[in-house]
Amino acid sequence: MEEIQSQSDHYRSSSSSASSPASRVPSSNFFYLRKPGSLRQPISFEDSPDWEDTDIEVRVDEGGDSINAATTPASPSLSKLNSGSLPSPPLPDGAVITRKIAGASIAWKDLTVTIKGKRKYSDKVVKSSTGYALPGTMTVIMGPAKSGKSTLLRALSGRLPDSARMYGEVFVNGTKMCMPYGSYGFVDRETTLIGTLTVREFLYYSALLQLPGFLCQKRSVVEDAIDSMSLGDYANKLIGGHCYMKGLRSGERRRVSIARELVMRPHILFIDEPLYRLDSVSALLMMVTLKKLASTGCTLIFTIYQSSTEVFGLFDRICLLSNGNTLFFGETLACLQHFSNAGFPCPIMQSPSDHFLRAINTEFDRIIAMCKSWQDDHGDLSAVNMDTAVAIRTLEATYKSSADAVSLETMIVKLTEKEGPSLKSKGMVGNLTRVAVLTWRSLLIMSREWKYYWLRLILYMLLALCIGTVFSGLGHTLSSVVTRVAAIFVFVSFTSLLSIAGVPAQMKEIKIYACEESNQHSGAFIFLLGQLFASIPFLFLISISSSLVFYFLVGLRDEFSMLMYFVLNFFTFLLVNEGLVLAVTSIWQDIFWSILIFVSIQVMMMLSAGFLRIRSSLPGPVWMYPISYIAFHTYSIQASSKMGLLENEYIETSFAVGQVRTISGNQALQNVYDISADSNSKWKNLLVLFLMAVAYRVLVFVLLKFYVRKNLFVPKLFLCNQNTRNSR
Repeated sequence: MEEIQSQSDHYRSSSSSASSPASRVPSSNFFYLRKPGSLRQPISFEDSPDWEDTDIEVRVDEGGDSINAATTPASPSLSKLNSGSLPSPPLPDGAVITRKIAGASIAWKDLTVTIKGKRKYSDKVVKSSTGYALPGTMTVIMGPAKSGKSTLLRALSGRLPDSARMYGEVFVNGTKMCMPYGSYGFVDRETTLIGTLTVREFLYYSALLQLPGFLCQKRSVVEDAIDSMSLGDYANKLIGGHCYMKGLRSGERRRVSIARELVMRPHILFIDEPLYRLDSVSALLMMVTLKKLASTGCTLIFTIYQSSTEVFGLFDRICLLSNGNTLFFGETLACLQHFSNAGFPCPIMQSPSDHFLRAINTEFDRIIAMCKSWQDDHGDLSAVNMDTAVAIRTLEATYKSSADAVSLETMIVKLTEKEGPSLKSKGMVGNLTRVAVLTWRSLLIMSREWKYYWLRLILYMLLALCIGTVFSGLGHTLSSVVTRVAAIFVFVSFTSLLSIAGVPAQMKEIKIYACEESNQHSGAFIFLLGQLFASIPFLFLISISSSLVFYFLVGLRDEFSMLMYFVLNFFTFLLVNEGLVLAVTSIWQDIFWSILIFVSIQVMMMLSAGFLRIRSSLPGPVWMYPISYIAFHTYSIQASSKMGLLENEYIETSFAVGQVRTISGNQALQNVYDISADSNSKWKNLLVLFLMAVAYRVLVFVLLKFYVRKNLFVPKLFLCNQNTRNSR
């Protein structure tokens, strides 16, 4: 205790000297300190909910840019802030009361989260955390990096990964229960948006995936979400962000991701780092917008690393974490007073959040050691000379014995002793409707993605033109057999390699699926069906345009049935190839590794396809079994047991050998490529390609269902009572 007292006294003197160059600023002038006589007073809980009076009616004029404003009074903590903080948003002129928003409180008691290590659940990320959040308020979870902020937020929202276990109790409106679908929203730190859609289109498709009911109702909900996040000026602008499209800035993109969750009109909204990668102006605009949203009755809980003084003034309550330990929970003013009582008052020229992190972030110890090594030559370079471990122990001990901790326990009892209205599910959209929405949205995306789709179509046609001109004028002599087969091999192999251009687009689709599936807006089977139906027109356009150019330039048989078989075979081949691209991008969530693995697989399949060396001559292990049998190139160009395109070209043809003898096209192929004489092998080949296309989709389904969820940290939602989870 003597060490703690000496460190506290030393830091108090350092802070006082740092707050004024002349070292004459008294300690009573520290920023946000309460008035004399108010020290050690308990926190006010006058804004605690009464369940019968939690409905709030609000409305915003159509076409407005501001959020719905509520008639509820501002939080008591905000009314006590000095003139340096932002006031609560005023009620807009002309607001008419029409719509009700029911608030919901959430309280957690002795919440502990452990992460599974190599052998057992030993690492405690969150340790015995207790707190609450009320309707119409903003509760912020603050702390340095790796302090357990995001883990606590995910524990409250029921989104912990399978490797984590939670102990403790979570109450929603006083009832120990989970939050059903549609009653809450969760916004991750990094969300994936669709750059080729406008803000209004993106939110409208999200509403179609989330909300059952009529289209007119969904359009109204979308407009409300746009107004709520002050996106009226950007509603008809493309989100952008790739394909050389200049889209929205990071602040607007962040608000769009929040607006997507507002489509469900949730009672509780969880946001992980709403100020992530935002500048000071965008951060302030974001927090003012969220403050307006909270004024409608929505309960906001979010994490934050640090904030400016103006942003700090908008918070209602703060939960301060360090290494999983709760150092404080209460109103923002009380947190400043708590630091002052512990001997660490906030300097007058420093942001409160910066001061908090300076006191509890152990990384500053490295800076202290560095400064001490310079003091011999350069003097005292920094006033940062507090031992953070001592500060953390002091703050924790002070909080446990403070009136704030007692008041917190009293409030938890008040919130949990009486059960309020239970949250009800808002219903889910049918699977057929979701498939139709995803199909139509994917078609719209493909029509606008010129870099990944239309440019790819042009490349296919240019490749077909190049190959066709190189192999033009072959004729139909016996010597042209090998050359024509080479042309078909080059056409099929190189077009399959060009599918590499679709890797970025497919990876984007996978990330969008992961984001939507985590919020139960989509599913693996629904996503695959929508993606398949949307890709069929595009792949058919590629196959028919490229096949026509190649077919007639090379001079293949001038028969309509043969041409249609060539197009159908090539279309099925591309369908299988797209499945391979999906499988590779599902496993490797990186463009570089996806492209590298995809090219390697393609090269191996080309080597064993039967052109460079016939299948029967390949080495048995690896190349013949299993590569030559799983290589879909084989079933389009291999002249072995299944002739595919080769049979299509040379069936029912004959070649002269000398002046008397003639041989059939099949015999010519058998002599060169050791093929089968089965006349129906080309249809069997087509059936094999179709089955391989189905098999790749099944593989992708398994990867999406199990591997992608784990790799992209898409945890399961709570579908059962908290007690069931805790008893595992």
